[in-house]
Amino acid sequence: MNIIVLTPVRLLGDGLTACFARRPEINVLGIVNNLEGVRDSLESHRADLVLIDVTHGVDLYDVRALAAQWPDVALVALGLNEQRCEVIRCGRAGFTGYVAREASLETLCKALCDVIEGKLACPAEISCGLLRALFRSDPPPDATAPAQALTPREGDVLRLIGEGLSNKEIARELVLSVATVKHHVHNVLDKLNLPRRAQAMRRVRDAPWLAARPRS
Repeated sequence: MNIIVLTPVRLLGDGLTACFARRPEINVLGIVNNLEGVRDSLESHRADLVLIDVTHGVDLYDVRALAAQWPDVALVALGLNEQRCEVIRCGRAGFTGYVAREASLETLCKALCDVIEGKLACPAEISCGLLRALFRSDPPPDATAPAQALTPREGDVLRLIGEGLSNKEIARELVLSVATVKHHVHNVLDKLNLPRRAQAMRRVRDAPWLAARPRS
């Protein structure tokens, strides 16, 4: 498997690279120290998995955007505090697996292989918590829908807002005038009943289906 490692600690990155070098099934494409570095690496390499060191904190909204942009790349949280709430938060952010802080190198390598095979090994109480979280977070029909349905163009604008684009960048992407984009942004905020653009960005990252075009 081809992997990218994200950690702000160079010593940890170098140590993992040395350890993985003895594992023929694992090929390290690169060590980066921030999510922007992960994006650059994914654009230039074909990776199967990104191992993200979460012991120093990581913006889960940015992780979610990464997972949405590269859905075929598995994201694994390294050094997670193995508590139910933390596992659920990581799952909602787009992580498909995790390695607990007290795990050994052997456990880490096995976890990476399991994730590639679509498996997740975790304690029974964590599994139970995940199932309960799925039930509780499943909203009733239309519970998160806007008061008024977004038009297809407003959905496009909302999707690009979620990717962090400015009005000028959205205008260039959709071949519209900036004034037209501002009009669509205003309508989107009004329909979602949100006062600020930043809240719309977080809303669509949490509920990406809001920006989906209706099926014909």
